[in-house]
Amino acid sequence: NASGQSMFSVSSNGTVQSNSSINAGFQMSAPFGATFGSGDSDAMLNVYGTNGIVVSGTNDFMTPYGQAFSFVNYGTNANGQILATETFRINSSGNVSIPTGNLSVSGSLSKGSGSFKIDHPLDPYNKYLYHSFVESPDMMNVYNGNITTNAKGEAVVEMPDWFEALNKDFRYQLTVMGQFAQAIIKDELSGNIFSILTDKPDVKVSWQITGIRKDRFAEENRIQVEERKQGDEIGTLLHPSKVGKTYSKK
Repeated sequence: NASGQSMFSVSSNGTVQSNSSINAGFQMSAPFGATFGSGDSDAMLNVYGTNGIVVSGTNDFMTPYGQAFSFVNYGTNANGQILATETFRINSSGNVSIPTGNLSVSGSLSKGSGSFKIDHPLDPYNKYLYHSFVESPDMMNVYNGNITTNAKGEAVVEMPDWFEALNKDFRYQLTVMGQFAQAIIKDELSGNIFSILTDKPDVKVSWQITGIRKDRFAEENRIQVEERKQGDEIGTLLHPSKVGKTYSKK
């Protein structure tokens, strides 16, 4: 607090101790403007904010075999009823869930795999649908579209005005649709524009262009594609096999 005294502490066995009454609660310093209190008698810790932000956990959540740790957003409706929405949870298996809202990461994110998960569009009440991310070792962005050439067999593709500021090292792919024809990149990207030429008029062309990020963050934080394990990491696996298969050690 403002006087420099400890308002509360958490011991190694998960016991919360406070210089003021936990049940009565006390005000935390700005900008949080929050109160701390026991709230739920079954919870080990609750932090109540003026905007209804609550941190809560079970009696065991700070022990090695804790049950859960969650953030709950509390508010009131027009009738004064208290509404609670869980916004973040870590369960006893270490799985993280964000039931509502968005996740923003200002730094880098490393993962074993990634996908989107949605209600299945053909059977939303009984199935989920997953798609894996498209990934590359070099911070690649992928853009595509369709265009039809004019009477001279020419077409101009205009990219957004930020395109060249974000990307470099462009690569192209063209696929002719609906007929046999030849298509080439007539003019490579310049001024956020590239052009296509076909040997026949009125040819529909599916195009793809990729670029490598060159923004300041990307240039300062390039992905290290290969990295040697260090110290206690050597001889261990991030993802041990669940079916008895393993790598041969070198």
